[in-house]
Amino acid sequence: MDPRKIETLRAIMKALRTPVTGCPWDLQQNFATIAPYTIEEAYEVADAIERGSRADLCEELGDLLLQAVYHAQMADEEGSFSFDDVIAAVNAKMIRRHPHVFGSAEDRAAPLAKGFWEEMKARERQDKPREGVLAGIPAALPGLTRAVKLQAKAAKVGFDWPSIENVYDKIAEEVQEFREAPAGKKAEEFGDLLFAMANVARHLGIDPEAALRSANAKFERRFAHIEARLKEMGKEPKQSTLDEMDGLWNEAKKLGK
Repeated sequence: MDPRKIETLRAIMKALRTPVTGCPWDLQQNFATIAPYTIEEAYEVADAIERGSRADLCEELGDLLLQAVYHAQMADEEGSFSFDDVIAAVNAKMIRRHPHVFGSAEDRAAPLAKGFWEEMKARERQDKPREGVLAGIPAALPGLTRAVKLQAKAAKVGFDWPSIENVYDKIAEEVQEFREAPAGKKAEEFGDLLFAMANVARHLGIDPEAALRSANAKFERRFAHIEARLKEMGKEPKQSTLDEMDGLWNEAKKLGK
């Protein structure tokens, strides 16, 4: 089998799922149990891109491709669809949604109209049962990402703050409500505050998940500096005071600038 061919990966997956001779763990899996791994692999692809590691990106893309093959194999087993159907569907969609590339000479010569992509997707939904404005946003998306997508869809029908200043006011309101909320309501009010912060990100064109990943990475770098400096002093963080660690944190901030 040629290791560079998709057919080889499909054959491996089929062998893993073959009763009796296959892998016991793989044979026990279903769409629901594999879905979390699919999401995790997508994040690992994003992480490799963020770190600028092309070697890791190559590996993680392979892991993500395996997820598509895995789901398609399970679907094939139950007679729903095959991997070939998945490929055919996405090929047809890409060609259909890019007439300015794959269409007639007239289509290719025409300028791409603003909102074309949304209009094309709307046409594709015409044959499906009518859905609400907010339909079609996967519930499994990260919370901040889904919040932005929900807000963006509502904004398209006019349900949006006229100015970002209104959103800032909303954040101040949510902070106050969070501070005053009883213990049993803290989580709900915290969610409202995060939703308002996601709205700011949307208005400013900021990817909230990327911004949070960046903040996490910054926290890791600065805390690593604290650990390194304490190690030079013959200490560990648990042997240090908060004031001492705070001073080293400020030192790390200065070095970062």
